[in-house]
Amino acid sequence: MTSHQLSDAEIRAQIPAALARDAAQRKKGLRAVSARYDRKAQRVVLELTSGYLFAFPVRAIPALAAATPAQIASADVHPSGLSLHWAALDVDLSVAGLLLSVIGEKEQRRQLASLAGKVTSAAKARAARANGAKGGRPRGPGTQARDP
Repeated sequence: MTSHQLSDAEIRAQIPAALARDAAQRKKGLRAVSARYDRKAQRVVLELTSGYLFAFPVRAIPALAAATPAQIASADVHPSGLSLHWAALDVDLSVAGLLLSVIGEKEQRRQLASLAGKVTSAAKARAARANGAKGGRPRGPGTQARDP
């Protein structure tokens, strides 16, 4: 596999598009602006770029369960807003992973399958046209043909 090293001019030309993508992602709200530890509730509270607050119990994260309140309170938000970092504990957690952990594995799969079904491509469009020319989507195993 060959690698292509970008020139400084190519990199500079890509910066505006990268900044626009970053701004769009920040508006979606899946990035953290700040994190704080609520000692009374024993939760870490994140403020997202969308303005929503998200909190999770420390006991839900095994790597944080044995940490002291001072260690938990030392959480840093990565400059990208995509993760939290506890230097003293050598723990990193992704914001998206924390948000997904709330809904459970079955719901995660359902949501991801729904998103995957919405993906469009030239190959998917060709297959749909070919199936349409044959009378529609192929029947699955055990499916009976219906009389019109």
